[in-house]
Amino acid sequence: MARRPLVAGNWKMNGSRDSNASLMHDVVFEARNFPDVDILVCPPAVYIESVGRMLEGSAIQLGAQTLSEQGKPGAFTGEIHGGMLRDVGCTHVIVGHSERRALYGETSNIVAAKFRTAQLCGLVPVLCVGETLEQREANQTEAVLMEQLNAVVSLCGIAAFKTAIIAYEPVWAIGTGRTATPQQAQDAHEFLRAQLAASDAKIASSVRILYGGSVKADNAETLFKCADVDGGLIGGASLKSAEFMAICAAAQMREK
Repeated sequence: MARRPLVAGNWKMNGSRDSNASLMHDVVFEARNFPDVDILVCPPAVYIESVGRMLEGSAIQLGAQTLSEQGKPGAFTGEIHGGMLRDVGCTHVIVGHSERRALYGETSNIVAAKFRTAQLCGLVPVLCVGETLEQREANQTEAVLMEQLNAVVSLCGIAAFKTAIIAYEPVWAIGTGRTATPQQAQDAHEFLRAQLAASDAKIASSVRILYGGSVKADNAETLFKCADVDGGLIGGASLKSAEFMAICAAAQMREK
C-alpha cells in the first residue's frame, strides 16, 4: 500500500514572534513545490495560534508538542486540554516524545492515556517510541518498542491506529548528531509494523511510521528510501527553512 510521506517539524522549546514569522514565510512559500508530501509544524504552545494564522491558505498542517491526558477541562493548572488545541487550529499532537518520557516522567501508561485523549478530542496523535543507547547495546530495542507500543494497543485497541502516526526515535540519535543507519531505521520500522500486523495487517500496512533522530538534508534521502520509513519527525533542522525544505524535497523524491 502506498503511504503518503509526512515531514513533521518539532520546534521543541524554540522560537520567537519574529523568528517564527521569518521561518513560516519561507516554508509556506517553498512548500508549494512538494505537493506529494504532507507537512506538519509543531510550535511551542504559546505560538500555536499565531503560527496557525501564518499557515492560512497553505496545505501545511498545525500540531502541538504534547497535551494533558485529562479527558475534560478543569482544575489542572498549567495543562492544556486537547479540545483547546483543536480550538486554535491543531490537527495533530505529539505524544510520548522521548524528552517527555525522560525529563518529565511520562510512563508508557501516561502516554497511552494522552494518545486516547488526543483521539477523543479529534486530534491525530503522533506516537513516539524508541530506545536509549544502553537499551540498544543490551539488545533490548525490540522489547522496549513492544512495551511502548503495546501500552497504547492495550488501552485504545488496534483500530485506533487507523487515525494515528508512529515516530521511531532512537533516543541515542536525538540532538546528538548521531543517526541510525538506514538499515537500523528500517529494521525498527519493520518490527513496529509487524507488531501491528499481528493484530490487523490492513491497519499495519497503512499506518505511517516516521523516523526521528538527527534527520538532516544530507541523510534524509537515504533514510526515506527505506521501505517502511514514511517520512521524518524533524527537530533542530525544522528551525532552518532551507534545511527543512530540503528534507521535504527528499520525501517528494521518495514518492516518485
